[in-house]
Amino acid sequence: MSVSLVLIVVMAALYACGVYLLLERSMTRVLLGFLLVGNATNILILIMAGRRGAAPIVDGESSPADFADPLPQALVLTAIVITFGVSAFLLALIYRSWRLAREDTVADDVEDREIGRRGVPTEAGGAEAGAGTDTDDTEFGERAEAAVHADDTAPSRDHREEADR
Repeated sequence: MSVSLVLIVVMAALYACGVYLLLERSMTRVLLGFLLVGNATNILILIMAGRRGAAPIVDGESSPADFADPLPQALVLTAIVITFGVSAFLLALIYRSWRLAREDTVADDVEDREIGRRGVPTEAGGAEAGAGTDTDDTEFGERAEAAVHADDTAPSRDHREEADR
């Protein structure tokens, strides 16, 4: 099987341009980048499909070895539908952003910038995040019960009432 070098170059160029546009702040450019990446993915699926062949219809005269694989065609159709749906959603977001703010650029969130500048605050206990014991990972702290006990018996009602105190 020989793959056309032109298809590979076109696919690589579409991926490169699409990723570049996806990294922009303008939502319109993000939409265009998503469309380019979707088309590049369709070309990739067609390249990976293999050789061309006859339609997979059994007429009794063709050998099954001559049939084309219908799975890549179904995958491309599915990818087209998914790209269409996500593009419609992005268009709705762009329209809503334009109606509310008269711009389609994505701004930084002020709170995210502050957290990035200051860092994540630690809890009052002084322990760093992730350095706690097993009982520190829930809001119940020391009162947390294990779901499965070591002796594989369910705790009695008296034991549960004692843990609630």
